[in-house]
Amino acid sequence: MFGVLGPNGAGKSTVLRILMGLWHAQAGSVTFQGARLPPPYDALRAQAGVVFQRATLDDLLTARENLLASGRLYGVRGPRLNERVTELLKVAGLVDRADERVVTWSGGMKRRLELMRALLHRPKLLLMDEPTSGLDEAAFRTFWVQVSRLRMQEGLSVLVSTHRPDEAQKCDRLTVLDEGKQLVTNTTAVLSRYVGGDVVTLEVESPDVTAAVLRASLKVDARVVDNTVRIEHPEGHALIPRVFEALDRGTVKGVTLRPPSLADVFFHLTGRALSSRVSNEPEPMTIRTEGQP
Repeated sequence: MFGVLGPNGAGKSTVLRILMGLWHAQAGSVTFQGARLPPPYDALRAQAGVVFQRATLDDLLTARENLLASGRLYGVRGPRLNERVTELLKVAGLVDRADERVVTWSGGMKRRLELMRALLHRPKLLLMDEPTSGLDEAAFRTFWVQVSRLRMQEGLSVLVSTHRPDEAQKCDRLTVLDEGKQLVTNTTAVLSRYVGGDVVTLEVESPDVTAAVLRASLKVDARVVDNTVRIEHPEGHALIPRVFEALDRGTVKGVTLRPPSLADVFFHLTGRALSSRVSNEPEPMTIRTEGQP
C-alpha cells in the first residue's frame, strides 16, 4: 500500500485523476507493470478500481442495484455478476440492507458500498482519493479493517491519497506532496525518524515571545505552530523541567509530550502544519499548570 500525504490543494487528487485518464498531464509519464503507457492509460484503467473523494452512488437505487449497474459497466454480467454482488455484500456486512435505497444510509455504510463497487471486476490495483473524508472515527476504523482484509483476500495493491496522518501511517511506503511537488518518499518508519525525537508543545499566552526566549536560553529550535510553541527534542521528558526553569512562573499554561507523527514529519519538511488535525494520532501526555511547574 502506497500513500500520498499532503494538505488540501497539494495535488493529490490531480495525481489520481491523471492516472484514471480524467485529466491530461502536461509532462511526465505513467509506467504500469513494467510498460510505459500512452494516455489515457487504458491498460491501467482496466485493472484498477477507484474510490473517489466524493460519493458517486445513485441514491435512488438500492445497494444491490448500484452494484449490478456498475458491474455491467465493467463488462461483468449474468450469473457471474450476481455471485460477485452477493459475495461483496457479505464481505461488507450489508446483506440485510441490500434491497434498501442507499439514500437512507449513513456515510460509513455508503463508503463501504463504494469500496465493494470498486472491486466488482476483481482489479489488481485499488485507487482511493481521500476515502474516509467526512467519516466519524468508528466508520473510519471499520472502513480500514475492511480494506486490510480485502488486500489479503483479493491480492490488491493500493494507492491512497490522504491529508490524515493516521491514514497515511497504514501505508507501507509514502510520498509527501506539497504545492504539487514531491518532497520525500520512503517507508513510514524511516519518515518518522526525520523528526528529532519527541514533540513538546507549550500552551502560552505569547507564543512568539516564548519561542524567542527558549531559542536564546536553551538553544532549541522552538517554533510557533497553531498559536502554540513546538519543540522537537531527543529527550522531551528531560527538556520540560529546563523549559520551566527558563521561563517566568505562570508563563506555561499546559505542556504536551508525545512521540512524532507523520503530521510532524510534514511540519519538519515544510515549516507548516497539515490543514487537518485528527483525533487518533499517538496519545500525548499532557500536564496542566496553574502558574506552577
